[in-house]
Amino acid sequence: MAMEGYRGFLALLVSALLVGFLSVIFTLIWVLHYREGLGWDGTALEFNWHPVLVVTGFVFILGIAIIVYRLPWTWKCSKLLMKSIHAGLNTVAAILAIISLVAVFDFHNAKKIPNMYSLHSWVGLTAVILYILQLLLGFFVFLLPWAPLSLRALLMPIHVYSGLFIFGTVIATVLMGLTEKLIFALKSPSYSSLPPEGVFTNTLGLLILVFGALIFWIVTRPQWKRPKEPNSVLLQPNGGAPEGVESSMAMNFGNVDKSDSELNNEAAARKRNITLDEAGQRSTMSLNFPSADI
Repeated sequence: MAMEGYRGFLALLVSALLVGFLSVIFTLIWVLHYREGLGWDGTALEFNWHPVLVVTGFVFILGIAIIVYRLPWTWKCSKLLMKSIHAGLNTVAAILAIISLVAVFDFHNAKKIPNMYSLHSWVGLTAVILYILQLLLGFFVFLLPWAPLSLRALLMPIHVYSGLFIFGTVIATVLMGLTEKLIFALKSPSYSSLPPEGVFTNTLGLLILVFGALIFWIVTRPQWKRPKEPNSVLLQPNGGAPEGVESSMAMNFGNVDKSDSELNNEAAARKRNITLDEAGQRSTMSLNFPSADI
């Protein structure tokens, strides 16, 4: 099936992939060039894993997982395969997000820095918890074949909304975290004087914001939604008949009605023919009787 506005979709997809990839590269350049690199020793080098893993997993990979159903090249693949890819990408993003939290808590504990005091930490931990719950919900309800169709139909709008809500929350949390880090780290020169590191990291924030906007635009266009499979049957959430069944029943009823009408028409035609035959026989007899009298 051809996608409506395919060129526009392709342009936005390439732009999103490019901006997302640049966001990851900018994050690596930031921590390697301006923040002294990476390590796992309880120092600031371990903390630097936090932005790298968050931007890579919780922003870039999560964004790809959100739009994977929109890729028209995958529409010929089975829905189960696409569900597995969607779940796999989300699992990778969740693992990277958890490791990033471990790096932060380990660094704070080693340096005797209080945990969970900033708005960034509150919103970020909330996003991770909600994301894990979302992942578990999707795995047990939508990936495994145990949940009834009525439950899937009921939870699907919630699943879609919560996924976009969590992604938007992650984008906001990352921007807060970048600002917080620059305020704490840049003392001389200060962040307010716009040093090169400040300009570079602000640019990174803009790239992440643009990436989020592109993902939101792609995933909210109805004409780019994956078409329903021809043989799929989805139960309506209001307890109605499954999709596809009503139309099939209507088609069958239409065929029955059509057959009945055809049979009725044939019976009526036979009746008319019999009537005409009887009338012809009567006229023949009426003509023959006078000739016999003569």
